[in-house]
Amino acid sequence: MFLEDKILIGGDVYLLPKMANRHGLIAGATGTGKTITLKTLAESFSDMGVPVFLADMKGDISGLAKIGEMNDNVAKRVEGIDSFKLKSYPVEFWDLFGQKGLPIRVTLSEMGPVLLSKILNLTDAQSGVLNIVFKVADDESLLIIDIKDLKSMINHVVENKDVYEPQYGAIAAKSANTILRNLITLEDQGGNDFFGEPALELNDFIKVDDSGCGVINILDAQKLSLSPEIYSSFLLWMLSSLYEQLPEVGDADKPKFIFFFDEAHLLFDNMSPEFLKKIEQITRLIRSKGVGLYFISQSPADIPDEILGQLGNRIQHALRAYTPKDQKAVKVAAETFRANPEFDTAEVISNLGIGEALVSVLDAEGVPTIVQKVNIVAPQSYIGPIDDSLRSELINLSEFKDKYLEAVDNESAYEILASKINQNENIASEVPPAPPAQEAPVQAPPAQETSQDEPLKVGGFDLGTILGGQQTSGKKTKKTAQQKAVEKAATTAANTVAREVTKGIMRGLFGQMK
Repeated sequence: MFLEDKILIGGDVYLLPKMANRHGLIAGATGTGKTITLKTLAESFSDMGVPVFLADMKGDISGLAKIGEMNDNVAKRVEGIDSFKLKSYPVEFWDLFGQKGLPIRVTLSEMGPVLLSKILNLTDAQSGVLNIVFKVADDESLLIIDIKDLKSMINHVVENKDVYEPQYGAIAAKSANTILRNLITLEDQGGNDFFGEPALELNDFIKVDDSGCGVINILDAQKLSLSPEIYSSFLLWMLSSLYEQLPEVGDADKPKFIFFFDEAHLLFDNMSPEFLKKIEQITRLIRSKGVGLYFISQSPADIPDEILGQLGNRIQHALRAYTPKDQKAVKVAAETFRANPEFDTAEVISNLGIGEALVSVLDAEGVPTIVQKVNIVAPQSYIGPIDDSLRSELINLSEFKDKYLEAVDNESAYEILASKINQNENIASEVPPAPPAQEAPVQAPPAQETSQDEPLKVGGFDLGTILGGQQTSGKKTKKTAQQKAVEKAATTAANTVAREVTKGIMRGLFGQMK
């Protein structure tokens, strides 16, 4: 809850706006109150004029769009807070599949081969082929917008591998076939809805309403959670795109944008070292762009140490230590806090009630405060999901409806390559077929004639010279029996001379021959 110049989390613990972009963690077992905490923080940032993005994994965060209702539990948790007021918040509903919100689309060119390789679970060799396909498309100005574009490009590159391999490297047809099969699976998961145009412009997430409240962008992720590769890769794309597009703002008085990663373990499961290094770098640097990242998961152990060490504001709900693995998770969670001498942190974590949490935030100097046990302030909006009619009404009133609701299919790689194939087929069809061969009538071979313009040669020798240097006349005449006999004799003589010359050469090279 936002009070003048700070966010009340619970008890006497406040989050300073200037430290809100130092990132944070909300952790706890299922049913311990993480969703309520998430809503309370989202409301506070909105009241502060900071836009928010978050994913709704269960459908119950949509209540932010509806005025809250007072009950005994809410009254107890806000007792003594005079400024508490039930109200609704400005919300934009989004859905990668376009069912419970405006559709979010991303082009495959924007996603790039690295993130796409993660979605498709490709090996290094297969990723290499995919990189070649994207490089060829880029060099030849062939846009890869959707899945059919990528399929066309893969087939085009494989069919012309002899042309591309000298410049780009080996293109294994087996790897290309694997990519094509995985793309079919991606289509079954809704990839055709997600990849396309008009592509999302991230600046449309960073909006305030007429009253100055930050718009809360809610991504419906109930269906998306069944496709964890798409979910995690989309969040990674958003994170890296925000980092690349937003200008530096330094240490601002308040964040420019707050990004909540719900079910953060989906983001880090099976993540390669290269990906982890990139996320670590972005997490460290993106705060200078005014973006605060808040990871939500069941345990701090779900977050890699490289990332966990950068989360300065922490809210820990209850963890149950039923198994050795659970006990280890409790120990890890306790060790992430600055100890409070008044209680044993690990013991308290195991015994927290619903809505209770251990909280440590950064003070004005950026130093973590001693951990405190608090009751999280109740949200001012409705607790629970809204009905479909209200959701549909809000979607229809969105300023982005005309921009994103209908998909478009602009000319891209698929259309260009298909056009080239059609042109080649048309050219081939226009070439007249060769006339059928006709059998010529069998005729007796004509008598051989010799031109009197050329000397008569036999075995490479001028017959006229052999016979005394005389030249043949210019008339064409038939050979007589005498001429034929002379030619035969001349050929025999020429062959004899050639043999003797060859023997002479061989004796010169190799010595006396027997």
